[in-house]
Amino acid sequence: MLDDHDLVIRDGHILAILPAATTSGGIVHDAKGQLMTPGLIDCHTHLVFGGNRAAEWEQRMNGVSYQAISAQGGGINATVAATRQASESDLLQLAILRLQRLLNEGVTTLEIKSGYGLTLENEAKMLRVARQLAAQHPVEISPTLLAAHAAPVEYRHDKEAYISLVCDTLLPQLWQEGLFEAVDIFCESVGFTPQQCERVFASAQRYGIPVKGHVEQLSLLDGAQLVSRYQGLSADHLEYLDERGVQAMRASGTVAVLLPGAYYFLRETQAPPIETLRRYQVPIAVATDYNPGTSPFASLHLAMNMACVQFGLTPEEAWNGVTRHAAQALGRQHSHGQLKAGFVADLALWQVKQPVEIIYEPGRNPLYARIFRGYITHGSVR
Repeated sequence: MLDDHDLVIRDGHILAILPAATTSGGIVHDAKGQLMTPGLIDCHTHLVFGGNRAAEWEQRMNGVSYQAISAQGGGINATVAATRQASESDLLQLAILRLQRLLNEGVTTLEIKSGYGLTLENEAKMLRVARQLAAQHPVEISPTLLAAHAAPVEYRHDKEAYISLVCDTLLPQLWQEGLFEAVDIFCESVGFTPQQCERVFASAQRYGIPVKGHVEQLSLLDGAQLVSRYQGLSADHLEYLDERGVQAMRASGTVAVLLPGAYYFLRETQAPPIETLRRYQVPIAVATDYNPGTSPFASLHLAMNMACVQFGLTPEEAWNGVTRHAAQALGRQHSHGQLKAGFVADLALWQVKQPVEIIYEPGRNPLYARIFRGYITHGSVR
């Protein structure tokens, strides 16, 4: 915490941070003593989709398991059907409303995954929407190909054939079109086996594409070790992560991304092994996992609060989780997530005295101003 300092911006980047009254020239904005932090980074979202799954949530509240709902054609494939039916324009308008809620909380960078199209045409449609969001709004978006999210209904009896489609068609063609920057998988009993996921990673590796994974959410399949063997950017969820998986993540530099919204919404009882992650000094990020089925929360402030209350993170760890460690989970650790010379000038100003206040009361949004690449996009700074 630095009191009475000036932050100097040039060409969208931080030039210097200096004691107040030692700088001169240029355009001066008076932040009136507000708390300044890096802009927030939401490193795991499924922001683009059609429909909703409120009826499934009601089923779960009446005792039906997530796995049973998926087996009945619900779950991810219910959203796939709604997303396929929606036009690109409709998906864009829905996504804009969701995105605005994150921007209003001080988010300046976020990841958006595909995975609700599961055909070349519809995965491309989702990724084009993500690109349009970035073009139309003051935000940086990291698009991720999650074609290995679930087997679509037309491949429900032949997951191997669908994985071949992903590896041989979807991944190379969409990469050639420049529509994504990383590849994700869902390694789980209701998703894909580790062997099937490794086929996707091997295909990504041939093109030099970074990988990440939804792993150890509902069971232990050693998905974190698989992600780590491919030097993955992040392993996400991790409720059933064991010490061997943590050791592998430490060795590969893979970030642990915690998604407390899904843990809460699914009423899970086994929390990620926070103490083991701390002991091995694995960087821990926190994200919303915003999606229609298991985490319908477009609030990174709420995710930070949940990470502290449910998982036992300290407030400082939660802040690292949505700034420097979230940047690392997106491969942006050398340019994002810190107030540091040479980093992008993505900032947030808050009407609070201490950073903990923003986590402590998630229903209150004390954002005073949001700055993207040095330009004020929200707030009343003059």
